Amino acid sequence: MLLRGYAAGIFPMADSADAPDIFWVEPRQRAVLPLDGFHLSKSLARRLRSGRFTVTADTAFEAVLAGCANRDETWINPMIARAVIGLHAAGHAHSIETWHDGKLVGGLYGIELGGAFFGESMFSTMTDASKVALAWLVARLKVGGFSLLDCQFMTDHLKSLGAVTVPRARYLQMLSSALGSGKGESGSASDVAPAFGALDGLLAERVSGGAAGPSGKLIAQLLGQTS
Repeated sequence: MLLRGYAAGIFPMADSADAPDIFWVEPRQRAVLPLDGFHLSKSLARRLRSGRFTVTADTAFEAVLAGCANRDETWINPMIARAVIGLHAAGHAHSIETWHDGKLVGGLYGIELGGAFFGESMFSTMTDASKVALAWLVARLKVGGFSLLDCQFMTDHLKSLGAVTVPRARYLQMLSSALGSGKGESGSASDVAPAFGALDGLLAERVSGGAAGPSGKLIAQLLGQTS
């Protein structure tokens, strides 16, 4: 049901952490982050290259989910939590984790479907931890051949990182294109299906090739410095 909802351009929310039910949302204006339009500031590029944070994917999904829900007001109730944990077990939900000195200090999670990634929530207990997680996500989606990063609602935080809003009709066009097997927004065919794990191959090649320095250097290179 959840995957059919995302494919139709809607997503679930709850009124509160203890709400017994969920409702479906379809914003008139949808926030998306163009994968080629990520705003990599000089300070964020330095943070990535510094190696201050260790970043992983899908190693602590439930902990990231709990971190996202751990706030005064949340739309993540037990029904949504159980559903996305099930999607994670099925390979459709993913997390990016940001660590510092072995402690989880930030991260995000979302849903993968075709060439679309639906960003659900992020959290941070340390400055720049969520920004670093998002930078890694964008790089992962670019390398993996995705064409749409849905951010649902616009925030000042997302806007500062390059997110834009599009009308519902335009979003549905972008979504339809992203869900087409092996096709990008232009509709041109591709022989390679989107793969969330494609970045891992690049990172492994980097290590086997004897590259020095933190992996964040590669992420900064993939995103390019735009300001």
